[in-house]
Amino acid sequence: MTSRRRRVRQVMVGPVLKKTTTALTTVLAVCGLGCTPAVAASPAPSPAPFSSFFRINTSTFVPPPASTSAVTYDPVMVPPGAKVAVTAWGLWDGRTNITFGITGLIPGHAYGAHLHESPCGDEPADAGSHYQHVIDPVQPSVDPAYANPRNEVWLDFVPDSEGEAVVMTSVGWRVAGDEPRSVVIHAEHTATGVGEAGTAGERLACVTVRV
Repeated sequence: MTSRRRRVRQVMVGPVLKKTTTALTTVLAVCGLGCTPAVAASPAPSPAPFSSFFRINTSTFVPPPASTSAVTYDPVMVPPGAKVAVTAWGLWDGRTNITFGITGLIPGHAYGAHLHESPCGDEPADAGSHYQHVIDPVQPSVDPAYANPRNEVWLDFVPDSEGEAVVMTSVGWRVAGDEPRSVVIHAEHTATGVGEAGTAGERLACVTVRV
């Protein structure tokens, strides 16, 4: 990467990764590649070794038709120009740590966010359903046995007074395949009850990612 490209990337990524970078740097310094940040418990991973990886996805939200990897369907709740970064850290034992950072949103609002099966499109439904490690045979999935933060990737967040948020989660598995997926931002925090598990209101925005 040339020095000019490196400077451009730092300018774009810097604001949205202000907190994310600090968190990840601390984790890496203390743990190296062998430990997981303190997050919700996940199922025990397979003992078989995996190759480790670290992926960074960054973008800026624009209205459709999308000219970037991030699209906003609600310019009030997710304004054009808001920046997003999603990192995926695959550990040798099969776990995946995912960090989601965003800036430019409404302070104090309780947003929902999840990993979805397909990349973003000009329509909210283009991202498909939630990505599930074990797929619910009944779709749409609202069964807590399948729609839960251990079988899916949930990234609910509340922006601070500056409209920024960073959230981290960990799952005991790897996302299958190498095709692009997406993180969809929803209007509400995620429900967990029977018959509504995994629902989080309207799809406000979407960012295509590789995890």
